[in-house]
Amino acid sequence: MSELLRRSASRLDLRHGRVEMAHGSGGRAMAQLVDELFLRHLDDPRLRARDDSARFAVGAGTMVMSTDSHVVSPLFFPGGDIGALAVNGTINDIAMSGARPLHLAAGFVLEEGLALADLERIVASMARASRAAGVPVIAGDTKVVERGKADGVFITTTGVGMVPPGVRICGDRARPGDAVLLSGSIGEHGIAVMSTRESLGFETEIRSDSAALHELVAAMVAVAPDIHCLRDPTRGGLATTLNELACQSGVGIRIRERDIALRDDVAAACELLGFDPLYVANEGKLVCICDASDAARVLDVMRASPLGIDATCIGAVVADPDCFVHMETAFGGARVVDWLAGDQLPRIC
Repeated sequence: MSELLRRSASRLDLRHGRVEMAHGSGGRAMAQLVDELFLRHLDDPRLRARDDSARFAVGAGTMVMSTDSHVVSPLFFPGGDIGALAVNGTINDIAMSGARPLHLAAGFVLEEGLALADLERIVASMARASRAAGVPVIAGDTKVVERGKADGVFITTTGVGMVPPGVRICGDRARPGDAVLLSGSIGEHGIAVMSTRESLGFETEIRSDSAALHELVAAMVAVAPDIHCLRDPTRGGLATTLNELACQSGVGIRIRERDIALRDDVAAACELLGFDPLYVANEGKLVCICDASDAARVLDVMRASPLGIDATCIGAVVADPDCFVHMETAFGGARVVDWLAGDQLPRIC
């Protein structure tokens, strides 16, 4: 039984229970659903690793593969749209293993009544993101469902990539004493989507941070090939990502609130909406866990990129059999940063 299940209050009711929105939020309920249902029936060593991509050998090299479904509402938001998000999100899942993304495949579920102009806008955005990243879409599929069945369009993207020799970046490699690095400020994507969905007006436009991170990762790996863990904090935000890594590695993590970058407008929006920014989704940021002796070199490379210019060391890995994440608050206190409970921001990626 996994550490997550041991800490859960009760098991899933697989006979009478129903899927709830919380099962897709990236928090404790989603992890429990994966453990008790999907892994129970689809058990495989690569699934049990719970990384964002699965490793498999091909010829003389090692490749990774990842797939992701995108159900954003609204389809268009400041800084991006479902098309670019589908490309960048899958590229980032590949990159978090240290791999060089090679190719993408895309599947579309289209709702009857979707304007062709909107569909063209989405596909054109995907093409731009694909070209900018240098990762082509080489296969695809389209299905159409009845009006009211798909909320416009759903997109599933699958990617494959190649891991450089000697690189092994996995969620179970964090060790006590490791440094925890964050590539930039948090919360922009989730707040950009929510502000558009709710037609909220702010003095400044909050834009999604959606971006492909593979070039940044490649530069980091070039100076520190033995990076232990990488993860992009999407659904469930930074808090859930740190809990995932702590449980996968069997360690604790201690972070400092003062070192976590948060824009003033995002902080104000979170306060207005009643959100904790630690749980708000990001689409262009990464968490890196590496040996403390490598941290300064990795930070220098991150800060040299526009995608990591605000990178900081936010804490360290510690020994903790309970796998808790603790945060030193800005006021000098301490709090447990637990898994996301419930569904703070639905339909954001």
